[in-house]
This record gives sequence, structure tokens and C-alpha cells, in this order.
Amino acid sequence: MKRKFAAAAGVAVVATLSLAACSGGSETPAEESGPVTLTLSGWSLDTTPEFQALADAFHEENPDVTIELKGYDPAEYNTLITADLAAGSGPDIITQKEVKFVSTFVEGGQLLDVSDVELPDDISGAASYEVDGAAYAVPYRNDSWVLYYNKDLFDQAGVEHPDGSWTWDDYSEAAAALTEGLAASGAKGAYLHRWQSTVQGFASAQSDTDVLTGDYEYMEPFYENVLALQTAGDQVDFNTSSANQLTYQGEFGTQKAAMLPMGTWYVATLIAQQASGDADDFEWGIAPIPQSDESTAGLDNTPVTFGDPTGFGINAGIDESKVQAAKDFLAFAAGEEGAQILAGIGITPALLSDAVVETYFAVDGAPADDLSKFAYSTHEVFPENPTSSKTAAIQGILNDMHTAIMSGSAPVADAITEAQERVANEVGLD
Repeated sequence: MKRKFAAAAGVAVVATLSLAACSGGSETPAEESGPVTLTLSGWSLDTTPEFQALADAFHEENPDVTIELKGYDPAEYNTLITADLAAGSGPDIITQKEVKFVSTFVEGGQLLDVSDVELPDDISGAASYEVDGAAYAVPYRNDSWVLYYNKDLFDQAGVEHPDGSWTWDDYSEAAAALTEGLAASGAKGAYLHRWQSTVQGFASAQSDTDVLTGDYEYMEPFYENVLALQTAGDQVDFNTSSANQLTYQGEFGTQKAAMLPMGTWYVATLIAQQASGDADDFEWGIAPIPQSDESTAGLDNTPVTFGDPTGFGINAGIDESKVQAAKDFLAFAAGEEGAQILAGIGITPALLSDAVVETYFAVDGAPADDLSKFAYSTHEVFPENPTSSKTAAIQGILNDMHTAIMSGSAPVADAITEAQERVANEVGLD
């Protein structure tokens, strides 16, 4: 299994966010320091089981350490966490929900240096938390983007299943054939969700570049491809999806679309929705995401995709007596035991050992075919959001570009030129 992550960029200090950071942690093991209670931030706690699962398992192995969850609104997570940290009421362990905000926390002096936390050799996503050579969080999960496909609809339309060798041209041809073959039911060949990631993430990863370059012409052929699918009627158009607030779960789960590019987090959701009846009962699988050319396609090669990790960092203002326990939790969550716990509930850990992959696919309702296992475990993952204080602002501009292109309000080339000019003028790149 191969992983690849762009090097973390250097950052400038943001004085307005600065907080005093405490000194390093004690060398005393957590189990010898007496009872400790740690607080851990999370979101949507009722429907996001990973936080409690990891907290309970760590407590079972370390009875003197209790981890209490502190829930936040997922839509306002980073804003609310930042406010709590500034007020001195932030949790001890801070879940890093979005990589593009890591630099903001680091520049504000709000994260402890955790470079001494030992990580498995094969873990993915660790570089996303490195700033100027130091690590400020550890990855515990790392979803990557794959292609979901409805085997029943493929068979109904008489279209051959993906075999792991597809390029985007193959994907477009299959979408057209599926739409034609499923015309009686009204199902589309594919569904592309409205997020900018669905085009820009693949463009950056498969062009071996990132958004910090300020040059986005490499995205043009990727946009031309999805616009052609939209124009042909082989996927729901952006404006219809926006106006009707379509969900990717609804489009794929109720068989309105035969294919769906989406992150591996959807596996657990689809399994749960099929079990509850919120999704139809049909046979499905996952395949490697289509590639820009044949050099990375096929089971003898390593497909290129994208995905950002989710990680745990430590509040720089944590009481020194709790530091070692917090670091022990980070090592546990990122290690084999944490990975097995996550895989057992259908969540993709940052560590994908053979044993972890076996656990993941043993979940009731998960696909069991070899291609699904290959797509899940074999890929080269590039981060969508390179670690930089400029990433969030750039992504905001690129989201405007995405909306303009997909809605048809601006030609692709014109929208890209405008985005490049805005990034140069509003953000500035070295």
C-alpha cells in the first residue's frame, strides 16, 4: 500500500490568534500518574461513533484515564473551537476536522508539539499536521475517494462492471451507456455531488500539484469532462442538484444513479441505510476512482486519488499533569488498536494494515469482492488541502470558481483566469 502527501508549507505568525502555550509534558506514564480526566472535542456525537468508541477502548486499557466528549455543531466546529480556546475553555484533545485550519491553530499557539508521539510506519496523513518540521496532531482516520457502483443497475443496463482499469474517458462512456440502458427507470449513469472536491480534488491529485501554486489551468480538462456529462444528461446538472438540495446518499442509495464518486466514509453510511431501509436493497461495490491516463490505471498499478486525514491534537493550554495521558491517547488512536476499533465500525483509519482491511470488510453489509478490497486499500493519496495559512482563503476563491463553472454562469477558461487573479491579489503567493 502506497501513500503520498505533499510537504507542509511554512507559515507566518498570526498575532491576533496567539495564546500562551504550556511547556512539554511529563515523562511519567499515564498509568502511574493517578486518575486523569481528559476532554475530547467532537461533532454529531449521536451519529458519529468514532469518538466514543476510541474513548471507551482507551479507558478500558487505562482505567485511570477517563475521556469525556465535548460536542460541537459540525457546521461551526472550527469557529466554536477557536472561541473556546481563546476563552481558555477548550478541550484537552482537539479533533482536527479540516486540515486547512491546522495552520491557524498552530499560528495561534493553540496546539502542543506532539512530534514525540510514536506513529506506525505505514500510517497515512501524518505530513498534513507538520508545520516547520514539527508535528501538531496525529491522523487517526484518512478517507480517500473511490467509485461506488450499483452492480444491479449495471447488469440491468447490460454494462460491464468496472475492472480497476478505467480512465475518466471510460467512466464517461459507461455513464452514457448506463443512462441509455436505464432510460425506462429514469436512472442516470452517474451522480456528481456539488462540492468543489468532486472536480478539483481529483484534478490536483492526478496532475501532481496543489492549490498553492496559484495556477489552475490544469483543472480545465476535468471541468470540461464533467460539463460534458451534465450536458449529455448522463448525470444530474449542478443547478438542479442545488435547487432541489439533492443528497448523494439519496441519489445513489435509492438507485437514481448507477455510479457515485465519493469518499470511503460513505461505506459505513450506505451499510447502515440499507440495514434501516433508508436505502434500497441492492448489490454494490467500490472501484478505484478513474484515472487521468492509463499509467496509473489497472490492478498492476497504484491509482491516484485524494483525501484529507482527520486527526487529534493537544491543547497547548492543557494542565501539565495531563500531557502524557493525552499523548498516550493520540498514540493509541493512531495505532493498530485504534485502527481495528475504527475498522470494526465501518470507519476508514489512517493505518490500513492487512489485518485492519480484513476487519473492515468483515462488517455485515460490506462488499466482499476483490476489487472493492483493492480500491479501499491500494492507492496513492494526495491531500486536497495542503497545510498552509493560505489554503482556506484559496479554497474559498476556488469554490466561487467551481460554482461559476458548474452553474454555467462563466466559461471554464474565464472562471479559471478570474480565480488566478483573485488568488494573486487577495491572498498572494510567494
